[in-house]
Amino acid sequence: MELVNILGTGNAMVTKCYNTCFTLSSGKEHLLVDTGGGNTILSNLEKLDIGISGIHHVFISHRHNDHISGIVWIIRAVAQQIINGKYEGDLIIYCHKDNVDAINTLASLLLDEKFTKYIGSRILFNEIYDKGMFPILDWNLEFFDIKSTKQLQFGFTTVLKNGKRLAFLGDEPYKEDLLQYVNNVDYLFHEAFCLYSQKDIFKPYEKHHATVKDACETASKLNVKNLVMFHTEDKNILNRKELYIHEGKEFFSGNILVPDDLDVIEL
Repeated sequence: MELVNILGTGNAMVTKCYNTCFTLSSGKEHLLVDTGGGNTILSNLEKLDIGISGIHHVFISHRHNDHISGIVWIIRAVAQQIINGKYEGDLIIYCHKDNVDAINTLASLLLDEKFTKYIGSRILFNEIYDKGMFPILDWNLEFFDIKSTKQLQFGFTTVLKNGKRLAFLGDEPYKEDLLQYVNNVDYLFHEAFCLYSQKDIFKPYEKHHATVKDACETASKLNVKNLVMFHTEDKNILNRKELYIHEGKEFFSGNILVPDDLDVIEL
């Protein structure tokens, strides 16, 4: 069974949930998509019963601290298991060249040599590029430049084993240039910084983010079947799911998913 395990759902400055990241999982093997900003990545993996030994693939979408910093903890955890003789195979980190340099710098500054010595031998980088196709676990992922207005960032699309299509757009709104990757997909992962009705409070457009209304209008235009909204504010955390779905239904007739941290989505 293919699952998405939600490790975090929030934007960079949340305190009531973790930064947005998740796994795309098949059995006991997992592709980790972004890592959040701290070691909560390790506790949330544990809470979802995902062992480090089952993570051999990590995708880092871009260099913002709430997406990349947690990789230091993943590298340390993997290296410790290698030291203990409990990690089979290699860890492969998929990211663009700027992120390769950033991760190497972070690791060298923050981790002891007994951990970093495995970078290049058991912890490897696979540099991604626009329109690049990579076989990862049971899927062929096609990575694409999301045309970020802030810094180079990648999303991906893939066909699941059950024949359904999934697309991840990173943490910026959909751009028309990306139509070929997201049109008619079964699952669209799209950021939604806040409710449209609260845009004057959270000011998403100043941060180059979308509202629930924007994400839902996009999903409707693209004939998406299931819209997953994430990378949100956390001031409405207790009622976020209900509020976002209520507003979203005005603009999208498909299935709306607003996960909480530690939710599991069956694909």
